[in-house]
Amino acid sequence: MSDLIASWVDGVPGASIPVDDRGLHYGDGVFETILVRERVPRFLDAHLDRLRRGLAALAIDFPAADTLRAEIAQAAALAPPLAILKIIVTRGSAVQRGYRPSREERARRIVTLWPTAPLDRSLALQGVELAISPLPLPGYSPFAGLKHLNRLENVLASVQGGIGNTFESLMLSAAGQVISGISSNVFVVRAGGVLTPPVDRVGVAGVMRQIVLREAPRLGIVALEQGLTLDELRAADGMFITNARIGVVPVRRVGEHVFGMTEIVTRLRNAIEPLDA
Repeated sequence: MSDLIASWVDGVPGASIPVDDRGLHYGDGVFETILVRERVPRFLDAHLDRLRRGLAALAIDFPAADTLRAEIAQAAALAPPLAILKIIVTRGSAVQRGYRPSREERARRIVTLWPTAPLDRSLALQGVELAISPLPLPGYSPFAGLKHLNRLENVLASVQGGIGNTFESLMLSAAGQVISGISSNVFVVRAGGVLTPPVDRVGVAGVMRQIVLREAPRLGIVALEQGLTLDELRAADGMFITNARIGVVPVRRVGEHVFGMTEIVTRLRNAIEPLDA
């Protein structure tokens, strides 16, 4: 891609990914998307911890954790004031054909650095508009919470979305439970606290979601994981979405339903925005 700043494959600048890589064939791996501000990878330890947990869940041996940290530092040193660092770890090149790994594969590290721009200030202050994806998520995934490489539901929902001025789309389960946005986690404000759908059955446990759940109690705000239907979401006092790139962003509209702005969203955004760890 033309706006790629730099890339490394197993530490080699500009190297290509072999055609036998299992990440390409089967989505056999995990990834992290990290915001880099003033050459500092934001919430790096949290991202690397989730990467480690994802690799463990997929039974991918990854002895190069310290090497990856050094490569991240090298990439961040080249970053403009605001950038995205994407880390992909696959199981590596296939030793044998077929789904079943041989256990002799060697995990592959892919590090890429991309420019990005801050969220438009008007969206941060006034909120974004969301559509509702017609594509349901499965009710259960054995990979719930993980940021694995197979994101086909999100890809198709993104293809089907993009209507009008919507920022992105909400994704629901087949049973009608609110799960997340296409590339974000969802929170609602209710009775002075915040609620977010659990991701123990389906969905991704975002790092910024984790930071909100950590920081809200420090501000005296009760934060809970709780299932939400679309009707319950619409009945909330306010709503916001989160991800690593945009941080905490208020939602002003979902479909035809309009949310008011709440002090809680502003407090959380103002408290979290300066943090890097």
